[in-house]
Amino acid sequence: MTSIQAIILAIIEGITEFLPISSTGHLVIANSIMGLSEDNFAKLFIIVIQFGAILSIVVLYWKRFFSFGDFPKTLDFYMKLVVAFIPAVVFGVALKKYIDEALGNVAVVATSMLVGGIILAFIDRIFKDTEEAPEQPITYWMALKIGLFQVISMIPGVSRSAATIVGGLTQKLSRKQAAEFSFFLAVPTMLAATAKDLYDNKDLLDGSDSKLLALGSLVAFVVAIIAVRAFIGYLVRHGFKIFGYYRILVGGVLLILIAMGYTVTMSK
Repeated sequence: MTSIQAIILAIIEGITEFLPISSTGHLVIANSIMGLSEDNFAKLFIIVIQFGAILSIVVLYWKRFFSFGDFPKTLDFYMKLVVAFIPAVVFGVALKKYIDEALGNVAVVATSMLVGGIILAFIDRIFKDTEEAPEQPITYWMALKIGLFQVISMIPGVSRSAATIVGGLTQKLSRKQAAEFSFFLAVPTMLAATAKDLYDNKDLLDGSDSKLLALGSLVAFVVAIIAVRAFIGYLVRHGFKIFGYYRILVGGVLLILIAMGYTVTMSK
């Protein structure tokens, strides 16, 4: 992997991780185009740079994560994230074999992108009453139900962000509040997934590539901060339709390429 390839992958990760367009789907495409599908270091690289994306949320919302002046409120915040995170742990362990198999199937990713896009294209109409909903307290029961929606994102191409934001909308949260809770829930979810993947792939760690890992993490961090800020502002004003159309386009093109016999692969 070259420095340019590392920067491109990090930019893609930073942009797509928190937007409802599926980071997995985009990294599948990028890996294939750059000929990195069978590169073991590329797999490790994508795992490590997630930490940069995670850190962007902690930095942007540091008052929510580290507001210990009101400890009971902060503890309640953390406990609700734990409750929302539990379904992903339970189903992730139970379905790991099937998730890994689906991850290597680009047709699954493309179909998920397409179907998810159709849903997002109409989601604003479905939840029109939440467009300007006032902020409300998120209960433990609401957190659990949003966490159950996160389980759907275990299907590659679905988008963790899209699933959890829609989950928030079903609980009558505003677009902004649903998106922000999705970001918060990403921290324990992605941190756990990154730690596990690093442990499973520890044999791939090589000090000689540490500069590329550091570069990728930094780029993903900076780009994610910009993407999250821009996304919140756009979402409040315009909704999800554009993201739905984009997913339909990408998923459709992928399915057409597959039907034409082009090979798009992803390392597992």
